[in-house]
Order: sequence, then structure tokens, then C-alpha cells
Amino acid sequence: MDEPNLTQPGDSYASRFPYVVPESLDDLVGPQHGTITWPRGDHEAYELDDADDRQLFYQRVMSDASTLEELCNALNKDLLIELWPQLRPPRYCVRRWHDAFPELAALGSGGVWQ
Repeated sequence: MDEPNLTQPGDSYASRFPYVVPESLDDLVGPQHGTITWPRGDHEAYELDDADDRQLFYQRVMSDASTLEELCNALNKDLLIELWPQLRPPRYCVRRWHDAFPELAALGSGGVWQ
């Protein structure tokens, strides 16, 4: 199915990337604590108990995940809901998540992409 062209002035390639979104937030079964390594990019380890690392990790996964399995095994539903207002993924990514999950849209997204 073709999506409408939602490109706006200033949008980048990242805003048109085919972001992965689960069918249900309950599918997000990743860890809530400990250290996790994201296999894409720099292979940096992220400490989920550190607020800055956790936010950076979630933004990176939402932007870079290419499969549902990758996304769902990395992100955790409860942490995502907690972090959502502070996250700043690309605008089109936020649109996809807001369209799929009105409960996230109601929380906002850092106040920038609403």
C-alpha cells in the first residue's frame, strides 16, 4: 500500500525511512535493566539503568531496527511508555508510532513532533 507523501521542507532521508512498528505494545519484551548491546552501528553497550543511556538506546533502536524481531527483543513496553515523552526519534517515526498507538500520541513526544 502506498503511503501519502508526508515529506516537509527540512525533512531528511531519515524522515522517510521505513520504520518498524509492532502490532501491539505487548510485543515489546526487551529487558528493563542491565547492559544491552545494539548490533547496528557502533556496537556500543548501553546501560538501561542509566537514564541517558536508556534514552539514547531507545531512540537508536526506534530509528535503526529493520525487523520486528529486532525491535521487540530490544524494547520493553513499560520503559517505552515511561520514556516516550522525552524521546526524540525522527518525525516520521513518531507519526508511525502515534498512528499505531493513540495512547502514545496522548503522552506526546518531547513536545516537538506533535
